[in-house]
Amino acid sequence: MSQKPSFFSRFSGSVAELTGKPATFVIAVAGIVVWAATGPFFGFSETWQLVVNTGTTIITFLMVFVLQNSQNRDGRAVQAKLDELILTSDAENRFMGIEHLDEKELKRLTLLLREAADSEPDHALAGKVDHIIRDRRTKLKKRIQPAEERPADG
Repeated sequence: MSQKPSFFSRFSGSVAELTGKPATFVIAVAGIVVWAATGPFFGFSETWQLVVNTGTTIITFLMVFVLQNSQNRDGRAVQAKLDELILTSDAENRFMGIEHLDEKELKRLTLLLREAADSEPDHALAGKVDHIIRDRRTKLKKRIQPAEERPADG
């Protein structure tokens, strides 16, 4: 876990963070406005058009790879967190790794789960759901209970 991320991973993460900011959008719009405003000075020539076409094409092409790298890492991180939650909960461990199934298998699994949910009551599943709901309600009540009403610790 302490392995230093590669240069490209650090770079793509930084670029993804930067390009997701509102200020970056404003700068891009301002650049297009400046480009459009210079059109009359260049007679709306083909070279003038080529500048923005080439620039936007290059930026778009490179951003596909940078953002895909960032998205892949985020997806793997989320999947690892979900796997950890499955392993440390009463959830079905058999669902670990289902993200590697093909589309047809995932659709079939979804259909089977829907059918199971719609069929006769599954007492074990209902028990798990009831336990989770009670546990969450208890935690929520503790969180919103005024400090003076809370029992003293110790």
